Amino acid sequence: MKRVLSILAAAVLLVASTEAAPVPARPITKSKGNTLSKAENRPYQVGPASWYGKQFHGRPTANGESFDMFELTAAHKRLPLGSYVKVTNLRNSKWIVVRINDRGPYVGDRIVDLSYGAARLLGIVGVQKVRLDVIQPETLASVQGYDGLQ
Repeated sequence: MKRVLSILAAAVLLVASTEAAPVPARPITKSKGNTLSKAENRPYQVGPASWYGKQFHGRPTANGESFDMFELTAAHKRLPLGSYVKVTNLRNSKWIVVRINDRGPYVGDRIVDLSYGAARLLGIVGVQKVRLDVIQPETLASVQGYDGLQ
């Protein structure tokens, strides 16, 4: 019995020790104070976000596709169509990555209009303060597991 338990313990230790640590998608640059550089930590934009859904479902977006209120998409005034943005709800720290496929919002000082599906995952009801971080294509590919090799 002791032999079985020792073999089992050795197997568990072997499996636990072979777990790989996550590898960052790109090298982290540090400044003198051993903290991330200010440029690394600076958001693209911070401000109020709203959402749109049923009223626009099925209608064409700025890039020509039909708006699907359940997809993880958003409207932004200036970002290139097709770009990806990490949206963080500053009230509850939930975040998701959305694709910019439309233009807007055109109400008040809002910085982004999220699809209903995106707003729901972020826990946004009405207007909420968010942080936007532009995701570079190579970062997105590495997060999704694509390395460009065939």
